[in-house]
Amino acid sequence: MRVSSFILAAQFPGQGHTEALHRAVRSAEVAEGSGLDGVWLAEHHFVPYGVCPSAVTLAGLLLGRTRRIRVGTAVSVLPTAHPVALAEQAALLHLTSGGRFSLGVGRGGPWVDLEVFGAGLEAFEGGFPEALELLLRWLGGEHRVGADGERYRFREVAVVPRADELPGGPERPEVVVACTSPKSVRLAGERGLPMLLGMHIGDEEKAEMVALWRTHARAAGRAPHAAHVSAGVAQVADTTADARETLLKALPGFLKQGLDAHVTVDGRTRAMRHPLAYTELLCSLHPVGTAAQCADRLAATSERTGIERFALLTEGSGDLAATEDNLRRLGEEVLPLLS
Repeated sequence: MRVSSFILAAQFPGQGHTEALHRAVRSAEVAEGSGLDGVWLAEHHFVPYGVCPSAVTLAGLLLGRTRRIRVGTAVSVLPTAHPVALAEQAALLHLTSGGRFSLGVGRGGPWVDLEVFGAGLEAFEGGFPEALELLLRWLGGEHRVGADGERYRFREVAVVPRADELPGGPERPEVVVACTSPKSVRLAGERGLPMLLGMHIGDEEKAEMVALWRTHARAAGRAPHAAHVSAGVAQVADTTADARETLLKALPGFLKQGLDAHVTVDGRTRAMRHPLAYTELLCSLHPVGTAAQCADRLAATSERTGIERFALLTEGSGDLAATEDNLRRLGEEVLPLLS
């Protein structure tokens, strides 16, 4: 079982952008020192929910600050990025880090980002498969790549740098797809790509998505297994009540401020989750409690779903010192119980 930290670079009420980003960087450094497998970095635009607008840029910094852990994006939003530019960055980080980079991609939401970056609503609603295919072709070892699709059309150009030139390493950076619907599960399964499953769903739904992924993978002639990633929340304390209290004090205010800031590109109404109810849901679904309870929760999820990789939000307190302590306890108290 591999446990990583999921870093939002969350801006809690009363905090500035620098404080949120400093906590994000320190989280990665402490995660490595505490024995965690890696970190996954979120990407958001124009909202305090997360103040990292480029997960791949922050990944480059953290790969340079660390020596052992894997660093991944969770996720780079493909509709607002050119897939070739993103693939070039992924290949660069893959080669220069010795294969420690994972590229998580997703289609994001119908947010005003699409307007700002000139992508348009169609990039969100229908353009993700074409963009993913182009990205995979660029990373797939071809010397030259061209495109003649609906959205991307260009003459053949040289692939520089080529991700498959890492001596003794994997041929390309790992590509993980954020999946929230049967359509995205099919997209990932047909390509044999591991899924990143959200923290808002429980074990039963995640197990169903893994089973559906296997069905599509087999039908496409792919191996029926992949190293999927389950996102969640982790808060380790001396008692369950203490762990829950930490999250119930800090997360609702952060969630309300962050979720209320989202603006849709076309004015559609989006029903946002109730902050307190969502926090209570997260506490019930994920490792929140004593070290033994957290280990049992992770083991149970792994047994029920077959998932053995976890990306756990550890900054739910909103406080740097508390986040560092949470990471250390996760690494020093919970991980030994899992092994």
